[in-house]
Amino acid sequence: MRELNSVFARAFSDPESYLRKRPSDDYLNSWLSDPNHLALVALRAGEVVGGLVAYVLHKFERDRREIYIYDLAVAEEYRRTGIATALIRRLQDIASDMGAYVIFVQADYGDDPAIALYQKMGTREEVLHFDIAVPHKPLMER
Repeated sequence: MRELNSVFARAFSDPESYLRKRPSDDYLNSWLSDPNHLALVALRAGEVVGGLVAYVLHKFERDRREIYIYDLAVAEEYRRTGIATALIRRLQDIASDMGAYVIFVQADYGDDPAIALYQKMGTREEVLHFDIAVPHKPLMER
């Protein structure tokens, strides 16, 4: 997971988010033990060269699940070699085994390689995405 975070930091040009406050081993072990958290990595000669992180969402309106790809990246020197497609295909197998009915992902405008990949793999929907701030309370009030 630490190596995957390094791949994400480079791919997204965001070392602040992925490298600055690294989670503890206990946190990562807890995260990995949750069956609703999925992490897949692509290895070349034992090195993590790509991967994805996804979350299983249990729906309330029916007994079914959907899977959200939160992060997907491949190291620059390994892009356009089929790694991202292979990761998504593997996730499709996992999703099928779990009884999930859909996998969804979002891409940023201007990220043409990601948009091309996702259009190749599925149906495009135009949506609006909103970030809603969470007020942070002092620890004593929690």
